[in-house]
Amino acid sequence: MSATLLTIVIGGVAIAAGISQLLRLTAPGDTSSKLFRLLSGLLYVGGGIWTLAFPVDSEVSLTLFVGFLLAFQGVMELATAAAGQGPARPLVLLDGIITAILGVMLISEWPSDSLWAIGTLLGIGLGFSAINLITAPTPSSNG
Repeated sequence: MSATLLTIVIGGVAIAAGISQLLRLTAPGDTSSKLFRLLSGLLYVGGGIWTLAFPVDSEVSLTLFVGFLLAFQGVMELATAAAGQGPARPLVLLDGIITAILGVMLISEWPSDSLWAIGTLLGIGLGFSAINLITAPTPSSNG
């Protein structure tokens, strides 16, 4: 029962993270950065909806799903850092590196990872993403 609840929570968090990425599309930036955010946001929302729709079936593949999600998010952040400019670029680069490494760690240890690994690694990845979002310049501070 607790694994199912964790699966549902992670599905909800994935949807919220995806919506957050999609909302960042309105921020100023070049087209390639926005494309990477769009792809990342759609992956989060789609994966989150699938996880919420099939929580019991998702428990078996949750570690692999989160691993691929984090690896993809890390690659998208790295691409965003490579394509973009600005004061937050080093933080976006660090976020991408750490998130990609965490995703690869989950994928490489699947299926032997337990649910605590998912929560711990996802928490670390989301923490770095939150720091990135908090310290990123807002549209009003650019003028």
